[in-house]
Amino acid sequence: MSLTNARGRAGEALAVAYLELVGCRVRERNTRIGGVEVDALVEDGRETVVVEVKLRSHAGYGGAAAAVDRFKRARLLRAAAVLLGRGHDRVRIDVVTVDLVPDGASVRHHRGAVTG
Repeated sequence: MSLTNARGRAGEALAVAYLELVGCRVRERNTRIGGVEVDALVEDGRETVVVEVKLRSHAGYGGAAAAVDRFKRARLLRAAAVLLGRGHDRVRIDVVTVDLVPDGASVRHHRGAVTG
């Protein structure tokens, strides 16, 4: 496994651990919904949440949050639409960003980050 892949998996594990700490119930990790790869599918109260995790080791290109481009947003919206079609009443798309900083990591949870 390459260093990039190992960092990506570690970032996803950190993000999922954070979501569990704040009370979300992780249903699936690294799954496909409607042909779209989803990093995590969680329950937050009565909402089903599609979670995209982004990790960046430096902010040279705008940090982790800037990595969710319009193409990725469209794919996440497609996954959410599939879930709604499967009978989930409330679906939200969150982005959890992990930015590596000199003294550790900064984890931010952007609730409802993608809407459509």
